[in-house]
Amino acid sequence: MTHDDPIAARIAVAQTAARAAGAHALALFHDRANLTIETKHDALDMVSRADREAEDIIRAHVAAAFPEDGFLGEEGGAQSGTSGLTWVIDPIDGTVPFVSGLPHWCVAIAIESAQQTEAGVVYQPIQDEMFTARHGAGADLNGLELHLKDSTRLTNSLTGIGASHRTTPDHIASVCGKLMTAGGMFYRNGSGALMLAAVAAGRLGGYYEPHMHPWDCLAGLLLVREAGGRTLPMPKGGALGDGGVVLAAAPAVWAELAAITGH
Repeated sequence: MTHDDPIAARIAVAQTAARAAGAHALALFHDRANLTIETKHDALDMVSRADREAEDIIRAHVAAAFPEDGFLGEEGGAQSGTSGLTWVIDPIDGTVPFVSGLPHWCVAIAIESAQQTEAGVVYQPIQDEMFTARHGAGADLNGLELHLKDSTRLTNSLTGIGASHRTTPDHIASVCGKLMTAGGMFYRNGSGALMLAAVAAGRLGGYYEPHMHPWDCLAGLLLVREAGGRTLPMPKGGALGDGGVVLAAAPAVWAELAAITGH
């Protein structure tokens, strides 16, 4: 494998790894009756064998191609590297939809340097959709370039809303109320990474979640920016930070959605 363009080489591996992990997860998705489901913080914060095995597949691809790279996975934790590049992985973003038999789940992979997110991949196996972005080089869906439209408004599109055990119900209820009062409408499918990819593809006008972990959102945030949208920066601290507020939107949606969410 050529390392003449180190980011391009890693994007190729990320796509291959995402497809392999996605195919494995999809087989288990169709055999959910035999999956053992565990909970983390509450009954809707789930993890399964599918999550762990999908992450193992991605780790194996990365270790074989770029053993000098660091790795941060939702399930397996952090592993330091020497190259200055770190892979940030959510093997199945949308585990609750996954175990519920809903199609709203994906594989999310971001490649981070000390300066920025260099590349991101979000793969949705059920529809075989591969979203890819590279810093400064644009975003695409299955090879077709993504460009957000100036005609997208809060009032003619849906706004994705995310929530978790780290989110207060009153705040989310307030945001949804303000959104509807402004003439918009909220949408939620259980996968923040997939909803961010939907913003990049022009399927949603924007996305807001009070707190996301880096592995859930870094790839999706880059997709939105490279498609021509706007995002809040993801706070960094320590190795990659503990995450924070996520706001992403098409250009003409940004100001109004930022006002509604208080950001």
